[in-house]
Amino acid sequence: MVSPERRHEILASLRRGTVPQRALDAFAVGLDAFQAALDEELASVSRGGGVFKAVRGEYGSGKTFLARWFQERARQEGFAAAEVQISETETPLHRLETVYRRLIERLSTADTLQGAFRNIIDAWFYALEEDVLSDGEIDESDSAALLAATERLMERRLAEVTRRAPTFAAALRGYRRALAQDDLAAAEGLLAWLSGQPNVAASVKRFAGIKGDVDHFGALSFLQGLLAILRDAGHPGLVWVLDEVETLQRMRSDVRDKSLNALRQLIDEIDGGRFPGLYLMITGTTAFYDGPMGVARLAPLAQRLAVHFDDPRWDNPRAVQVRLHGFNLEKLVAVGRRIRDIYADGSPHGQRIGQKVDDALIFRLAEAVTGGLGGKVGVAPRLFLKKLVGEVLDRVEQFPDFDPAEHYHLTLNDTEMNDAERVAVTDPDDIELSL
Repeated sequence: MVSPERRHEILASLRRGTVPQRALDAFAVGLDAFQAALDEELASVSRGGGVFKAVRGEYGSGKTFLARWFQERARQEGFAAAEVQISETETPLHRLETVYRRLIERLSTADTLQGAFRNIIDAWFYALEEDVLSDGEIDESDSAALLAATERLMERRLAEVTRRAPTFAAALRGYRRALAQDDLAAAEGLLAWLSGQPNVAASVKRFAGIKGDVDHFGALSFLQGLLAILRDAGHPGLVWVLDEVETLQRMRSDVRDKSLNALRQLIDEIDGGRFPGLYLMITGTTAFYDGPMGVARLAPLAQRLAVHFDDPRWDNPRAVQVRLHGFNLEKLVAVGRRIRDIYADGSPHGQRIGQKVDDALIFRLAEAVTGGLGGKVGVAPRLFLKKLVGEVLDRVEQFPDFDPAEHYHLTLNDTEMNDAERVAVTDPDDIELSL
């Protein structure tokens, strides 16, 4: 049974044609083959290992769904998670300082769906204070002694990171002192600086004895610091998803080559043990992994990601690169039934919904949407679920006389489609299909 809050999140996202952030287990279909391997890799990360995973699949195959489903599973195990979409203008992969900033902005935990960085930092300092007080040498009422002892413990915990990025520890120290002095402006500014935000006031930096902004190389050291803090704050690690890396193919050749090299660098750093507690997952299309404008442009990266795919029955979910096969009509109908049941279970008119939106109608709607998209089931799930929730289930719940078998006529128009869906449609004009 899905909670009312989760039900609302799922249905609201599907009405908008987007993938929900949470409760994906409630209607996940076809991911069983990956579950055991991903859980094994998460366990390895929680023991201090590092894992890199590449997911390939065409548009509509469920890459973003898999990534968010995996993040949710990780959060349930105590991990922090973040999803960053790669784009040429806002988040170019070769500018790791920008990618790091987006990571921090989207950092989430089981308790905080986005913007969890401050909570994590505060929880870490609380854990340090508890460790100091547990020794019995410091009186809890002696705030100055407690602050000094906490800073000494912080320095020991971050010793390795401090050697690489001394300003990270300096900013944390300044943040802690600003809070102790009730200087909220300085505390907020230092937290922003630690998050990789540019344009932090010079007075704030002077407070902590730091200069400049986080650069490309500093971002990797700050990532190390974040992983150390997560472990000390009780989180076994971080799941970081880089979504839509295929956008690199559309960038200028020099930017594309720098971005591919940055990806190669991240893989090598993970393999070299620099980021204990990090699970990095990337998602991209088949063309990105196999085409001349993607991974193949950088031979060392292509070698690291090389996996031979033949009979889908023997795909290895433990491999560095895994593929999604997308939806067939059977899976599409199965998802539709689950969404119908989630909707009905939380509705006062659940019986009417179950009667009027039966399995046969869901099958006909799935066939009609797929037919309108040139028979390409792989690109149909988003529009199918959007139509099912927003144009069928909502109307059945609100209007007792509405019978979708009689009154509903499916229409697909160009304005509601994404690029992949438009390509699938032979005629871009409005398409009406009868159920």
